[in-house]
Amino acid sequence: MSRLNYHHLYYFWQVARSGNLTRTAQQLHVSQSALSSQIRQLEQNMEVELFERRGRQLNLTSEGKRVLTYAEDIFRKGEELESLVRRGVQPEYQQLRIGMLSTMSRNFIEHFVSPLIHKPNVRFSLHARGMTNLLDGLARHQFDLVLTNAQVPVSGDQQWQSQRLDHQPLAIVGPPALKPETDFPQGYQQMRWVLPTAQTELRAAFDGFCSLYQFEPDVLAEADDMAMLRLLARDSGALALLPEVVVRDEIASGTLVSFMTLPNVHENFYAVTIKRQFVAPVLTELLNRQPLIAEHSGQSD
Repeated sequence: MSRLNYHHLYYFWQVARSGNLTRTAQQLHVSQSALSSQIRQLEQNMEVELFERRGRQLNLTSEGKRVLTYAEDIFRKGEELESLVRRGVQPEYQQLRIGMLSTMSRNFIEHFVSPLIHKPNVRFSLHARGMTNLLDGLARHQFDLVLTNAQVPVSGDQQWQSQRLDHQPLAIVGPPALKPETDFPQGYQQMRWVLPTAQTELRAAFDGFCSLYQFEPDVLAEADDMAMLRLLARDSGALALLPEVVVRDEIASGTLVSFMTLPNVHENFYAVTIKRQFVAPVLTELLNRQPLIAEHSGQSD
């Protein structure tokens, strides 16, 4: 293989991160045809196909994903080198790009990033997306980390590194006047319910719990967003299934009470990354913090 052309690699890196040839050409102030030609030369020199071209859409091949991993490290190290040579110091700040599942608890997100707020050498950005977009962004190195409360689906061509950060128990909450005097399921038959949608792990766990008692809840509403579940729990007059932390303010004020905590049913929180040659020290430090949920304080979702 001929000597690597880093100019071509830089163009590939920019296109792979954005996923859009036209937008990248505009950002780099080059023509689209010139940019495309540079990437084709890189592919010819490396004797691999980096993108699958389907019309105007570009998707990284498995080889392209490997090359992107190295390109990401090369140009990040280049930025550090430039900073060191120009100022004789390490980079002014570490940048973290965090993707988060749009339906998960904002309480958890806020607490997770709280150590970053007072670090003068750290900048971070938060991006709420659906799971597919999050994993696609992670594969394209648009995110350093993805936070989710759902298990990551197994993929044949992508090795996700999933770490459970913490968990919190689920509770049945509702207006104080509706609290039954008997244990579940007696006293719950005539109640209406606000529940997570059927596609969520939380709902699957609750359905499994109900099946033990041959109990069928009368569902008033479903939502896959914790903030929406909180509003429905507060305003619908129905029973709701969610972590107590989500409605902490309502419980403190007496608007809602916790009827019971479900045994062995939890909302789990995961951090998802992919294997990289270089990992920012602040990210390693962040992921090694334990515990998380037990330290929650402040406003609810």
